[in-house]
Amino acid sequence: MEDDTSPTIGSSRFGDGQRGSSIEECQNMIRRSLRNPKVKFLIEQMEKSGCRVGANFINAVVCKGPIAGGYTAGEGITVCSNYLTIQDEVNQVVIHELIHAYDECRAKNLDWLNCAHHSCSEIRANHLSGDCHFKRELLRGYLDMRGHEQDCIKRRVMMSMRNNPNCTEAASKDAMEAIWDICYNDTKPFDRAP
Repeated sequence: MEDDTSPTIGSSRFGDGQRGSSIEECQNMIRRSLRNPKVKFLIEQMEKSGCRVGANFINAVVCKGPIAGGYTAGEGITVCSNYLTIQDEVNQVVIHELIHAYDECRAKNLDWLNCAHHSCSEIRANHLSGDCHFKRELLRGYLDMRGHEQDCIKRRVMMSMRNNPNCTEAASKDAMEAIWDICYNDTKPFDRAP
């Protein structure tokens, strides 16, 4: 899934990989996710911005690491069948990764190896996809009520930034803090955070 030339962006983490679905089952869930209103909206917005989303843009694969999916610049979205079992998980991964794809589409000079650029897209993807909704956090075992969404976003940004070979933990944290307000408040293509 990951190679040395093109970093995979936005690696959502789920489970241990032993309980997942087959590639065929996952591909069917991906097809169903294309009817999800958020997914449809994001694809429409990408196409309005001049980025075509072809039939092979989102694919089920078997992944090596404990991740649920990823976006690879210029290639598309992978959904890790061996880590996902239910439709909601697939929908969530597809939405998260489509936000990364949308960011690349609208910012033609996005450099995924730049810690600030990558961090900004991770902030947006975690915020706008609903990855840090209170119910999802409860299911992950995070019970803190106050500030849970922003804490969750920061935690998940730092996890994803580990996949960027150009960004140390300190550089990732500095980049995230420096651009937090701008990126957290950037809700495009939505009018407000869903």
